[in-house]
Amino acid sequence: MPGREVIPSTLRRSPEKAQRTWEKTHDSAVETYGEGERAHRTAFAAVKHEFEKVGDHWEPKGRRGPSDRQAAGGGPARRAPTAGGVDANATKDHLMEVARKLDVRGRSRMTKPELVKAIEKANNRQTTKTREKVRSRGR
Repeated sequence: MPGREVIPSTLRRSPEKAQRTWEKTHDSAVETYGEGERAHRTAFAAVKHEFEKVGDHWEPKGRRGPSDRQAAGGGPARRAPTAGGVDANATKDHLMEVARKLDVRGRSRMTKPELVKAIEKANNRQTTKTREKVRSRGR
């Protein structure tokens, strides 16, 4: 199935470049691995090298590179937890700015790992909220 047809909703609300990255990588991965989870993981890994999840969409990171331990090591044999699109390799100052955008409470007292977890939770909440809003309009 072409990447355009299975593109996640968070990417539909993101810049065109993020969408193109997903589509091209997904389609190439489908040719290599077949349709399914591995093609999706591969496409997300490509997106995460240039974008980070902020709320219910993806924004450019400002630098290219892996966003967490899993992205740095990768491969199907090595499964490490991901940061769910949060750029865990970013500076603490950058994470504080993202947490501020998402109105994460208590952020000024958090360590870098705590910020990553709090941003991931805030992103998930916002994505769920947006999806529920879209579903309720469709009824």
